[in-house]
This record gives sequence, C-alpha cells and structure tokens, in this order.
Amino acid sequence: MSLSALHIASGFFLFIAPAPTLHAQTDSPSQSPDQTEPKLGAYSFSIPAQNANEALTELAKQANTTLLFPFDLAKKVKTNALEGTFTLNEALAQLLEGTELAVVTDESGAVSIRSRSSLVAKETQPQDTEKKTEEGGNGLEKIAVVGTRNSPRSAVDSPVPLDVIGSETLNSQGNSDVLSMLSVMVPSLNVNDQPINDASSLVRPANLRGMSSDHTLLLLNGKRRHRSAVITFLGGGLSDGAQGPDISVIPAYALKQVEVLRDGAAAQYGSDAIAGVINFVLKDAREGGHVALKVGGYSEGDGELFQVQLNKGFAIGENGFLNATAEYRQQNGTSRSVQRIDAQNLIDQGNVFIASPSQVWGALDVNEDIKLALNAGADISSKSQFYSFATAARREINGGFYFRNPQTREGVFSRTDPNTGESRLIVADLDGLESGIACPSITLSSNSVLLDPSYQLIADNTTALGANCFAFNEWFPGGFTPKFGGTITDASVAMGVKHELPNGWAMDASATLGYSDIEYTISNTVNPSLGPQTPTSFSPGGVSQVERTLKLDFNKLIQTIFDDPVSIAVGLEWRKETYFQKSGDEASYIAGPFALEPPLGLNQGFSIGSNGFPGYQPQSAGHWSRSNWAVYADLEFYVTEAWQFGVATRVEHFSDFGSTFDGKLSTRYKLNDTFALRGSVNTGFKAPTVGQSNVINVTTAYGVNGLEDQATLPPTDLISLQLGATPLTPEESVNFSLGLVMQASENFFATLDYFNIRLSDRISTTSAIPLTDDDISALIAQGRPDAAKYNAAKYFTNDFDTKTQGVDLVVNYNFALADWSNSLLLAFNWTDTQVERVTLYPAQVGDEIRLLPNLTQARIRMLEDNLPAHRGSITLEQSKGNWAFTWRLNYYGEFYEDHLDASAGMDIYGNALTTFDAQVAWKVLPQTQVTLGAQNLFDSLPNENPFQGEVGALYPPTSPSGINGAFYYAGIEYTFN
Repeated sequence: MSLSALHIASGFFLFIAPAPTLHAQTDSPSQSPDQTEPKLGAYSFSIPAQNANEALTELAKQANTTLLFPFDLAKKVKTNALEGTFTLNEALAQLLEGTELAVVTDESGAVSIRSRSSLVAKETQPQDTEKKTEEGGNGLEKIAVVGTRNSPRSAVDSPVPLDVIGSETLNSQGNSDVLSMLSVMVPSLNVNDQPINDASSLVRPANLRGMSSDHTLLLLNGKRRHRSAVITFLGGGLSDGAQGPDISVIPAYALKQVEVLRDGAAAQYGSDAIAGVINFVLKDAREGGHVALKVGGYSEGDGELFQVQLNKGFAIGENGFLNATAEYRQQNGTSRSVQRIDAQNLIDQGNVFIASPSQVWGALDVNEDIKLALNAGADISSKSQFYSFATAARREINGGFYFRNPQTREGVFSRTDPNTGESRLIVADLDGLESGIACPSITLSSNSVLLDPSYQLIADNTTALGANCFAFNEWFPGGFTPKFGGTITDASVAMGVKHELPNGWAMDASATLGYSDIEYTISNTVNPSLGPQTPTSFSPGGVSQVERTLKLDFNKLIQTIFDDPVSIAVGLEWRKETYFQKSGDEASYIAGPFALEPPLGLNQGFSIGSNGFPGYQPQSAGHWSRSNWAVYADLEFYVTEAWQFGVATRVEHFSDFGSTFDGKLSTRYKLNDTFALRGSVNTGFKAPTVGQSNVINVTTAYGVNGLEDQATLPPTDLISLQLGATPLTPEESVNFSLGLVMQASENFFATLDYFNIRLSDRISTTSAIPLTDDDISALIAQGRPDAAKYNAAKYFTNDFDTKTQGVDLVVNYNFALADWSNSLLLAFNWTDTQVERVTLYPAQVGDEIRLLPNLTQARIRMLEDNLPAHRGSITLEQSKGNWAFTWRLNYYGEFYEDHLDASAGMDIYGNALTTFDAQVAWKVLPQTQVTLGAQNLFDSLPNENPFQGEVGALYPPTSPSGINGAFYYAGIEYTFN
C-alpha cells in the first residue's frame, strides 16, 4: 500500500485506512445523531464495545481517515459502543469517554489519540524537544510503509531491519544530492566517486549491503520506480554491467522521509529487491512552504556549489492538497591529480604543449541540474480518493577521459607491429598509398617525435610533402584528453485511486510511467580514420529506458481464531520495459579512408570512431521490449499478543525467460517490555534487464598492456558466442536475517541484525577477453568485420555465485541535558562478501586446453574487498532555543583497489579513515534560519596512490571516503505560510 499523508509522532502507531483522507475532519456544529439532515463532516458509525486498537482501526475505516494511536496501550483499553452519525471528534469523544485514551487535534486539524498520562508529562517537556519530534529529525518512532501491506509500523516494531530518515536529518549535512545524503546516514549503503568510468561517472552506482547497484529496488510513495538507462560498463568491479536506478534525480527538498528496508523483499516487490528497498516519501503539506539557498566549496578552492530549493503546499478543496518542489544546482568539478610520468617525460624533453595536469581526476562538472516534484491527492467521494505524483529532472555532466600520449596512443599517433614490437608514427598519405608523393616512415622511440627531422618535414605544410602527409601530432603536439559527458533527462508520473469496497475490502488501482534518457557527448577528440577531415566534437548517440506499470491491490483486516485481526493483501501487477539505443552522428562511428580495416582493404592504420567512446552504429541501434505480470499475496497476523508473523508469496512471469516463484517468512517475538527478537527468510531474484540482453558498447579502458578498445556485448552476439557466451538467466538469492531489538524507554532503542545473502548465477560482465587473430578471422568469415576494431571484448553472463553476510547495529537515544535537547544516533555495519563459485571455460594455454575463469583474480578481489568491511557513524543533534547543532563522526574501514581495473598488478590496500562533519543552524528570525557547516571538517584524505604516476590519480579513485577533502558550506532558509 502506498504511503499517504503520514503524520509522524513519537511513540505512536499509524493506521492508514484503505482510502485515507489527508487530514481528519475538524469539529462541526453539534447535531444529535437522530437528525435526518446529514451534518458537514459527519459519518455513520456502527462499532461494538471492544479493545481500542480494533475499535479505532474500524473507526478509521468507517470514517475513511487517518489516525495516530499508541498501539500497545490501545490493546489494553476497552472502548464504548458507538452507533449513529457523528463528526470524527464527536465519535472519538464518545468512543473513548472514561478511558485512558484522549483525543488531540493539532493546529492543522490532524487528529491523533494519546494516553492521558503522556499529555500531562508533555506539558513539562522542553519546547525544543517537542519541536524536534515534529520536524522529524532522529525521532525514535518514525513510521514507515515499506516492507508491509498492513498498517505502517515503526523501525522498532518491524520484523525486518528498517531505517526511517526524516527530512531534517537528511538536510543536516553538506551533501547536495540525496544519494550522497543517504550514504552518510546508512552505513551499509556505499557510494564511490567515479571520476573516469564512462557512463558510471554520469550515474553513480549505489551499493546496499555489499550488493550491486541493481540489487536495490526504489519506490516513490510506495510505487515501483524505473531504472536508469545507464548500464555501468565500468562499475568498479562490483557493479560492472549493472543497470540500477538513478537516485540522484530525486529532489531531496521534496522528501518528507526516506525508508530504507535492509532485507530481501522480492516476494513482496518483485525483481531487484535482493539487498533491500528504499522508499522515498514526498511531502504532502497543503499549506506553507520553504525556500533555501546553499553555497559552498572545497578547501582546495574548487567544486564551487550553488543551489536553490523551493517547496510550497497548496490546498485543494476541503481536504485535498498539492505539494510542489523545485531545485536548481550548479557545481564545478574538482581536480585531485598529479602529472603523469609519461607526460612529464615529454615535458622534460622540451615538449611545451603538454597540459598540466594532462589528465584530471576528481568530481565532474554538474551544469543546470534541475529537479521538480509534485505530490497531490483529493477526495473523490467519502469512500474514494485520487492521488498522483510526478518527478522530472535534467542535468548536464562533463568530465574527462584518459590522456592520449602523442607518441604511444595506438590508432591515433602510433601503430605497433605485433610480431616485431616496433612502433611507428601513423601518417595519413592523403593522395593514396603507393600513389603520388610518398610519406616518410618514422620509428618511434622514447625521444620526442617533434624533434625528428622526418616528422618536421611532415609538419611543414608549405611543402608538397607536408601538404600530402598528415599526422595528428600536427593538431595535438602535446597529445589530448577527450572530454566526455552527457545530458540526463528523467521523468516519472503515477496516478491512482483508493476505494473502500463492501465487506471491509480496500482497493488501490494505479498506473505509473517512468522514463530515463542519456544523450552522450564527447569533445576534444577525433575519429582518426577520417584524417584531417575529422571533427573534434561528436554526438555518439544515447540510450533510453521506458517502464510502464499497472497495479491493482486489495487488502482487508479479518477476524480469525487469533485475538487480533489478520491483514490479508493480494494483488496483480503488469509491467513493460523498453530499452532504446540510438545511433550517433555519422562521424562518430564511420570508418574513414585512413582506417585500419583489413576486410575493406584499408591499411593506413588509424582507428575508427570518436576516440574514447565510438558512436553507436545504425546496426546496433534499435529498441527491445519485454513484459511481465505478477500475482502476489501477503498475510500478517499476531499468533499471540507477543508473536507477530508475516508470509508473502509472489509468482512472476517474464516474456523473455519464463516464470519464477518466491516467498518470504518474517516474524517478531516480544520477549518482554524491553526486548524482542525478529527474523526473516526469503528467496529472491533479479531478472536480466532488457538493456543487458541487447546493448552493444565500445569504450576505451585500461588493460594489461595499457589503453585498449573494449567492446561490451550481449551474450547473443556472434563475438560473445565465439568467446563462449550463453543466454542470460535470472539471478536467484536466498536471504535470512536474525535480529534483536531493545527499547528501554520512549527515548532509547537499539537494534542488532545479522544478515546472510547467498546469490547464485550473478549477472555481470566478464573481464576483458583478448581477441586473437584466429577469433578475428573466424568472425570476419561469419560476417563480422567490425571484430578487427576491438582489442578485447566483454559480454554479459551468469558467471559466479557469492555469499554476503554482515551485521547492522543501530542505537538511538534522545535525552535532555540542562536546557539542551539531544538526539544521539550510532550506526555500524560489517559486511563480508566471498565469491564461492566461478564458471570455468576451456582455454588454449600453450599446447594444452585448460579450464579457466573469465574473471581475473583482481576482479574477484574487487568484488570481495573493494567496499570497506567496516563502516560506522555517530551523530549527535543538539538544539536549544534558536540554535541547533549537528556533529557527526564517520568511520570507513580498509579497502582494496585494483587500480584502473586493469588486472595489471597495481594493487592498492587502502587505509581506514575517520572524518568529522559539523553544522550549526541559527534561527535569526522566526521564519529565517542561517546554516554554516563543514563536511570532513579536518580535511582527512586517504593515503596517496602508490601508482599515481601511471595516469595521474593522486588518491585511489574508489576510496570509500572520497578523494576531495573538506567541503565548507553556508545556507539560508526562509519559511512562509
């Protein structure tokens, strides 16, 4: 069930009726129940005397509204009978008269039920403590909908690990995008910078519980969100080949709270929910708003940030609302680079054209990052409610690629004879080989080619020889570094109707549409095969993902042999995914007259396509679709007052690979008023995406011998089949978790959870497999002449099994000290991943055939150890009067990096690191707040990269703590009615 109009209150259970109104009705003029004229805001009730939890649940359903009440206390209270027509307040007053429960109406008209003793105690509570709870900071009992189709529950009441993060907590840090914000608050969620990793730089993969980025499912207001069009061809090992969602397109200012379910949930939500589920809940205020401005920058004087955010609520009719959010962000890139050794050697030889640094490692430039969000709801009738929400985002990102050395970059400046190892300068003979003026042959050495007399003849275009003979050193005497980027467009819209059916059933019918599009750009590069006719900027094409979902949910509370009602939910879902690949402009992929293309008889030696990211060719463009349907059912009930139990099953059928069945059992047992045990066991799956099954991509990446063009191909491609590929099948998982919950008081709770995820037939790309001359000859004979362009190929495959286990610890304590209100949160995660099986393939080694894996040992090590095994944070939020402080200590454990993913012996063993964040907020006026803060206040940085001279990366690029150092920021926020 999607989450609607959550009213957060410390220590209370939230019941959401099948078709909730957004606010409970306020008092109406008094009328007697027997009047024939219905009064404004009145409802007909028929409720027998019973336990308050059941009576209040039934009242909320009959009034079609939302109520807050203390669940454990309500189970011990007997209510009065209620018959007749009343306003909500009248009904509650009569129902609860003479009991320990009292009715409370806040300033907005929202109604909640509280214990009379807590109201007395609350009168003595410091004002800022009360305010802190209302703002949704580190409150103890925030309530979530994710992980259940029954009434929403708090993190403590949930039978599975659950984090509920309020908007105030999200904003109490320097990060400007929601993905980075979450990685700070949830230690089991890791996000690496991706400075030079093709499309991964544009959409950074997020890894929950040591899993790949596409093992976490995203929901928005409880509805499934579409995945990004980006496939991470270079994903730092763990996310190689993943096609996960793009979290960064969701505006953080639009969020009421974020719910992170750290448990497998494929039986509830379908494919991808192996590591867990993240549900983003949009704000639903129907009045007032906020506008905020934030600026900042790094201590190195770069990465300047400018961000403006606006949120406004509008009332629609008596109970409806429209809540709108807009964000604009601009942030410059950073550089944490040194000069490459090869570039420095050229400088030492007198080459004054080399840039310093020749290659940049750091955050990318973010231009015109615009995000919008709308959330709306309105009553259609007393039993029906319409809801809708939408998001839209657009941003431009620009970064860099690897430096093209003017003497060693194959296919642009040089060509090496594979037999002799001799390297020669590639020279384009413009009037044709063996025709007209012949061009000199120049052997390359460690000496600068610019000083070679034969090259100087070529570079002198005033002579006939110079005019006829062309080398790219004439354009780029200091080499060049391509600039790579793209424009990301993302949009989604959802709408639905909730309706109360006869006999206590509730229905939720919804439709969603999601769209993700990436248009790539590359500049400061060439298509070498075009010679001097090449442009230097290209549009190499783009990819899109479109998802359509129709969903129909039914649920009901039914009385059985158990004391408490059983929640039953059933539903149907249909989804269709379409992946588009669009060809680039002709110059980005065409084989020009100077190409090295033996099947075409051209042998001047220049490579084909925009160097760094060749454009998608027309034959690889197209669109591919698949559809699937699912049937699912959930049961949740209390076996006894202390023992909670849940069962979920799901049958799903995909048009391209068949059916799957998954189930989940979850339970929670209350040992006493302080301690409870909880656990779950479930099976899960992740279907191969349409993109993984069909995409064709060529990129320049590092291999054992340096830069090389690597093709990533679907398993059905002829080249993949030549290398041993087989069709993709779904990943299958078995998860179990066991946890202990302690709630010592309303102000203190702790959770400790162990999890174990066994994942078989994981989908990823192979390591780069060199194409031998025999492979190329065989492929050319089968009609694939383009095979001659690639040094190596990778393909998607189900190649290995893993076991991931770990522990999550969360401790939350609210306390008062003098006049200060304090909220302390400790979060710690230990995660360990082991590759348990790798598929072996026959390979020719010398004179014999051996069974070898496609994954290198370095790649396996990256899967196991690239993410830190230990991560933790301690956050202290303090407030007094007009002041609020946030202090946060972050710990990142040791990690391993195969530098450049090259499997070339460049192993980095990164050190553990601790960073410190601080923020102070001062309410200078009742409606105006000024904020100053620092992320990584003391500028803690990882140990320097021992291989920094190789390509100029000062620090290990995959360092979990980041490589940019201290970030200082300031903001101002104005609140209006």
